Order: sequence, then C-alpha cells, then structure tokens
Amino acid sequence: MVIFMEELKQSEQKKSCANCGAELKYKPGSQQLSCGYCGYEEFIEQAKSSFEELELEHYLKAVGDNAYTETIELLHCKNCGANQHIEENYKSLHCVYCSEPLITEDIEKEGWILPSAVVPFQIDTKKARSIFKNWVNGIWFAPNKLKKAALDPEGIRGLYMPHWTFDANMTADYIGKRGEYYYVTKTYKTKNGTSTRQERRTRWYPASGTVNGFVDDILINASEKKQREVPSKVAFWNLKELKPYNSSFLAGFVTEKYTISLKEGHHQSFAKAKQIAHNWIRSDIGGDTQQISSTDIKLKDETFKHILLPIYISAYNYNGKEYRFYVNGQTGKISGTRPYSFWKIFFLILFIVLVIALFILFAQ
Repeated sequence: MVIFMEELKQSEQKKSCANCGAELKYKPGSQQLSCGYCGYEEFIEQAKSSFEELELEHYLKAVGDNAYTETIELLHCKNCGANQHIEENYKSLHCVYCSEPLITEDIEKEGWILPSAVVPFQIDTKKARSIFKNWVNGIWFAPNKLKKAALDPEGIRGLYMPHWTFDANMTADYIGKRGEYYYVTKTYKTKNGTSTRQERRTRWYPASGTVNGFVDDILINASEKKQREVPSKVAFWNLKELKPYNSSFLAGFVTEKYTISLKEGHHQSFAKAKQIAHNWIRSDIGGDTQQISSTDIKLKDETFKHILLPIYISAYNYNGKEYRFYVNGQTGKISGTRPYSFWKIFFLILFIVLVIALFILFAQ
C-alpha cells in the first residue's frame, strides 16, 4: 500500500457557529455555511485557483490502485456495503441506501484520493422532500405507507456520490464502408391487378481515414454496487458548475467513498471513449449509413478528476422488498421504483365489477 504521508490531512474538521456554538452546515444553492439554530451564516472561502486535472499515467504506474492523498472517516453499512462519510456529529444515523442503522462506534479511517471538485447541492432537503411528496401523490395505487414515508422528515437524505472523470487527446485510425441509399421500383400483384412500390437498396464504397480530437469529462460512476445505480433520468449533472473541492460543501450531507478503483474507472472510460470514436468515425465516413471494420484508438495526455455529485435518496421497504427514490440535488429531477397496493387495485376492480353488474341489472 502506497500512502503519501506528507500529504495526509484532516478533511472532517467541523465548523462551529461563532454566535451560538452549534455546528454549521452547507446551505444549498449558496456559497455559505449556515446555523440551523440562530440563523448565523458564514461564507465559504473560495479557492484562489480552479480545480486541477491530475496526470493519469503517474497515478496508474507509480501508485496504482492504492493512491491515497488523504484520510477520511467512514461508516461501513453491513447490509448493503456502502461506505459513507458524515460531516456531522450524529449520535445515531441510518444508511442512505438501505436505511439500516449505522453504528458510530464502528467508524474507521481509510485513505482516498482527495476530490478535485464538487457540484454543490442547489436544492435543500425541504425542497427535495416536497418534490418527493408531490411525486408520490401523483402516482396511482401507491400504498398508504409510502405516502406516510414521503412525509417523514428523516426519510430523505442528501448524498455526494463519487465519480471519476477522464480527459484525453484521442486519435483513431479506421477502415470501413460508406453506404449510400438508392431506390428501385418493384411491381407486385394485388387483388385489383398490379401496383408498384419503392424499395431501398444500398451501394457500398470503401472508406478509411483518421479522426482526432479532445475527449472531455468522460463520467464514470465510482460506486460499484449495481443495486445502487441511479436511474439515467436523474443521473445528469451540469459539470460546468463544478467548484474546487472544499470540505465545507459536505457539511450536513453524507459523502460516499468510491469503491471502483481509479484503474477500473479508467478501463470503463475507454469503453465510452471507443463509443465516442465510433461516432466521430461515422460522421467522417459520411453517406447514409456506415460500417466500421476495424479501428486503432490511441489516447494520450490523459488526465482525471475525482469529483462528488449531489443526489437525494429515500429508501423504503414494502412487503419485504426494497425501493429507492432519487432526486437530483442540482436539477430536482426525480425517479425511482414504486410498489403497488394490492388492496387498492383489488377494490378498484371490485368496484368496476359491481358498477357493470348494476348497469346490466337495471338495463333488463
């Protein structure tokens, strides 16, 4: 294990209210910390320079998977495996993903690559709860217990999810074919005689060449658990709003440590880079359709960032099955899986059957 001892520092320093001594928390949508007791606010000191893109080759070759630049206090959920850091002093709390109790005495210190940047929360918990409540109220046949869960002030928690981003200059040599459509007239028989129709054909021409360009911010979710994947409808953040990392942005929220290593994240990013290269190649080939026979893709000047992105999560258990609901902490988009109430559906069907039976009875 390689650890940069000279670079270890404490990220979890708590800030106390200068007025009443309570713990300050980040105020979503602002550049301030605020006190929930007396209303005192304090500005977050901004970094003098923008966030840094780190040289990928150095981390992969020199220190590999065990590249640590800081220590962090983590609580490990024994039920779902999530590693969560809390920038608050809680006597008791629950896992953001599965609602299982977390034992504060089990806090362990682990190393992590210090985040380069963060997209701060833009909506607060009250707004997220309102979005969740309105969504629940708008779905049909939702169990009453789910509606009550939407009113629970502790039922939704804000989480900073870890992600890797990768940048590179990409060059791709390719061999393929360009297809151009043309149409032929075909005659066919019908009951009334004959008719004609146009059928499409394709003429293929050989194509080859080279495409190149800069690939910016390939985003990789650094949390490996498939059951914790955020729906694609919600998992979109405006990365232009990234701010240089400051632990003050984490105050009042849970932060998850990455479980996908930098090496594995880089491997996944290459698959996405390949998709981008194929899109460039298809555009370069032109025509109406394209075939790509072979490619030689090269990446150079690769850099990466460890970033944190905001999401609100509500975990809910119904009839032994777990459901999760997600609200994007930047955009307010919501998505999730939902249970259905058997009895609500049963009584609706029963009501419809009775209405039909009464209609038939009085119609005779």
